[in-house]
Amino acid sequence: MPTRTFARAALVGAGALALLGPLTAATAVAASGADQGGARIMAAPYAVVPYETVNVRSGPARSFDKVGSVAANQPRGAYCWVHGETIRDHGYTNDVWVKLVEGYVSAVYLKGNKYGDLPASATC
Repeated sequence: MPTRTFARAALVGAGALALLGPLTAATAVAASGADQGGARIMAAPYAVVPYETVNVRSGPARSFDKVGSVAANQPRGAYCWVHGETIRDHGYTNDVWVKLVEGYVSAVYLKGNKYGDLPASATC
């Protein structure tokens, strides 16, 4: 009996790990907030947070189609950053755009460093 119990516990534990997928420390913290887009955050290796509602574009410039928006303080999953159109707003100027699960946002509107708190090495 003890062998069967141990084997069953091991299978349950392995199944739980498989369900977690690529969960990093940053995404775990961001996903812990109630109703804050946790499923979308876990799909990407980084989490970003806009300080105001921001438009999401299909590419790294305002000339690209608007594909949605992200509300202020709503964490979102992010993959990488790329240089694009230079945006000037609120006294900041930046040409960095962050690729989210949904599309691209200017890093001018994201909390953190000039890359929206992504590592400088996380280029697309």
